[in-house]
Amino acid sequence: MIGMTEATYFILVALMEEPLHGYGIIKQARTQSLGEVDLAVGTLYSALDRLSETGWVRLDREETVNGRPRRYYRITDDGVGAARAQAARMQRAAALVLRPSGVTSG
Repeated sequence: MIGMTEATYFILVALMEEPLHGYGIIKQARTQSLGEVDLAVGTLYSALDRLSETGWVRLDREETVNGRPRRYYRITDDGVGAARAQAARMQRAAALVLRPSGVTSG
């Protein structure tokens, strides 16, 4: 998926260690992005629906906590592949800017 949004990327990355529920995904994405990605609940669940449709994320389990349902999501092998491909694209793009070029400003 070329042009993966930053939110989608960090949702996938958040799920790489273990299945998480919605609030856990929001916290993990915020932490891993150093505070740059702050997902709104509506944004998160819309993205999870899309990621489920693509086969990159799936529902892992549901439980009830304090009378409220809590859904845990898991990244799939295809989702891991998509996140890694995006990370490689970002790394190649960053290398173009960060490599010594011998050009001086001036």
